[in-house]
Amino acid sequence: MLTFTKMKKDLYQKIEIPQNVEAKIDGAVLTIKGPEGEISRRFNLSNLDFKKENNYILIGEKKATKKEKKIINTISSHIKNMILGVEKKFEYRLKICFNHFPISVEIKGKEVLVKNFLGEKVPRKVKIPEGAEVEVDKEIIIVKSINKEIAGQTAANFETSTRIRKRDRRIFQDGIWITQQAGKEL
Repeated sequence: MLTFTKMKKDLYQKIEIPQNVEAKIDGAVLTIKGPEGEISRRFNLSNLDFKKENNYILIGEKKATKKEKKIINTISSHIKNMILGVEKKFEYRLKICFNHFPISVEIKGKEVLVKNFLGEKVPRKVKIPEGAEVEVDKEIIIVKSINKEIAGQTAANFETSTRIRKRDRRIFQDGIWITQQAGKEL
């Protein structure tokens, strides 16, 4: 009879904190302050070591398996995104495209109205989540936030608000489309 044992080894990740950024750990909550603002997040650590030493954040475990390795990599990616966000905001760019009816986009408080989409009389509404900034410049919509997830969700809300059903996509190419995702050109 064969028995398999899990491979366990010391696994730690070091994340450097830049000079203009402050980090504070309180249990499982990490708060990061930078020139663009402050962001905090609670992590599900489940037996992981999570501490700050000098200019580094350490995450890891002495006897880590594949499962812990995945958790460590995910948490370190989130922390790196938090640090990038407080140094320079994440920016998404969207383009307003129309062939049939001219679309106009208007910001009203915490809501954006998409008017005259496919000739509709009632404007479509897109809610702006807390922490996101939206600017409209003619045919370009710019979404900025220190939280990458909020910026991405806001951009996705614009795209899904103008989704067309039961029409040929080759002919009706009207809508709002993401052209730049947090620094990547699409």
